[in-house]
Amino acid sequence: MAVERTLSIIKPDATRRNLTGKIVAKFEDAGLRIVASRRIRLSKGQAEAFYGVHRERPFFKSLVEFMTSGPVVVQVLEGENAIAKNREVMGATNPANAAPGTIRKDFAESIEANSVHGSDAAETAANEIHFFFSDLDIHS
Repeated sequence: MAVERTLSIIKPDATRRNLTGKIVAKFEDAGLRIVASRRIRLSKGQAEAFYGVHRERPFFKSLVEFMTSGPVVVQVLEGENAIAKNREVMGATNPANAAPGTIRKDFAESIEANSVHGSDAAETAANEIHFFFSDLDIHS
């Protein structure tokens, strides 16, 4: 198995409800290490740039509004097959379809306010990590 890094975002719905610690515990309990972390408030421009791949989708405007509605916690997770492991711990995007014990099943309010974001592939992870962190910020 390969040691990988992936980006995780704890979304505004979760930070507003003080769920950061509970969510971090799920990542750590699954064997993922947090090697960089920062609590920030995204500007409209940052959210539009980060989610630019969805610019033409009907949900883009509401996604940007939601992601700028409060602070988020951006973090780099590291571990064996970290991308797949993170996605497993998060659960399905739609919390109604998420497995019991996953973050989205336990904490999501809706398909949009689903508490977490995670990279979906190695190339995406590298780009997303570097959107928020420099190499100097990441400590294994």
